[in-house]
Amino acid sequence: MTTILEDSTPGTDNAAAEGLPAGQRFRAWFRKHLVWIALGTLLAGLVTFLAINSVSGATDSRRLSARNPAPDGAMAAAEILARHGVSVTPTDTFEDTMDALSAKDEATVLLFDAQGFLDRSQLEEITAAADRVVVVAPRLRTLNGLNQGIRPGGVVPEATQVIEPGCEQEDARAAGRVSAQGSILSGPLVCYPTREDGPGLYAASADGRVIVLGSRELMDNQHLALEGNAALALRTLGNNADLVWYIPGVGDISASNSNPTLNELAPRWLAFAGPWLGLVALLAIAWRGRRMGPLVFEPLPVVVKAVETAEGRARLYQDSRAVGRAANNLRAGTLSRLARHFNLGADTTAEAIVDATARHAEQSIQEVRFVLIDFMPESEGQLVQWAQQIERIEQEATAR
Repeated sequence: MTTILEDSTPGTDNAAAEGLPAGQRFRAWFRKHLVWIALGTLLAGLVTFLAINSVSGATDSRRLSARNPAPDGAMAAAEILARHGVSVTPTDTFEDTMDALSAKDEATVLLFDAQGFLDRSQLEEITAAADRVVVVAPRLRTLNGLNQGIRPGGVVPEATQVIEPGCEQEDARAAGRVSAQGSILSGPLVCYPTREDGPGLYAASADGRVIVLGSRELMDNQHLALEGNAALALRTLGNNADLVWYIPGVGDISASNSNPTLNELAPRWLAFAGPWLGLVALLAIAWRGRRMGPLVFEPLPVVVKAVETAEGRARLYQDSRAVGRAANNLRAGTLSRLARHFNLGADTTAEAIVDATARHAEQSIQEVRFVLIDFMPESEGQLVQWAQQIERIEQEATAR
């Protein structure tokens, strides 16, 4: 075995390392530079992490976003439109959307306001500035703000797999049948109805400038390839060379869009009737709330004898076949009377009562204990016989 002695001079280390095989030289070099290797690996990992984050920063995790490659995103539709010459401009705020529309003569706006952030005035501005507005899965607040006669009509039945166009609209006829679940709408022009002459997934205004799609599945990444979903989405969004893809956020809520106060909701006549009603209420309280005098105690109209109460309770026990409950009551009453007769006190035990009873009745303790404590009747006949036994024992013990 070859032993290598370490020296403090670098020349000695190099000379000793040269005499070793290649594998041992590599291991020696690796141990010597282990700290620098670890630092380099950490630095490379950090650079890779930052690079991945910078690439993923271009994506958007919001539903139906043009930059979202996830199943609920719509990057696929946006990429296809871009490859066919449509300039797609994603926007996140109302100001950016209006700026993008002002720079374009004719543009289509895709609006996905899932939370209903935009108010009526903002929707009217977008509708006036755009050549076509395509609204996807809107809330009732958004439909009312559009003011195009489009109203909700229910949902697509779960058993429905595909839906035929059912209308003469050019884009719907070219796309053919689609497959999607979501809301159905009624309006001036309806396509893809779930029943004949009923509401459908596609509704448009009378002039065709406002189109409402009741389902996100018509254009999200997960369902775009089903049936004619892609054809309908691309034809609806690609009619113009410019497309503004707008998904509103919390920052788009108008400052004046606040909930009305109670004073604003109350009718005008309440300002006059309110004080009068308050005065009437005070007078009614003073009238009905005056002191009526002290309470009067009156005797009960019926006096029930104790024996009648006992007989009534006994009949209840008999009707409900409560043999055990009746036996426990009889046992407790007998032991209480015996303890009071022998002046044993309220805190006496059952054993002391049995000893006193057996001594005064001149019977064995085992026999008295079996009758008074241990025995439990199981039928009404046994209950009667046992009641007679404890009564006889009580009479014998108290008679002497």
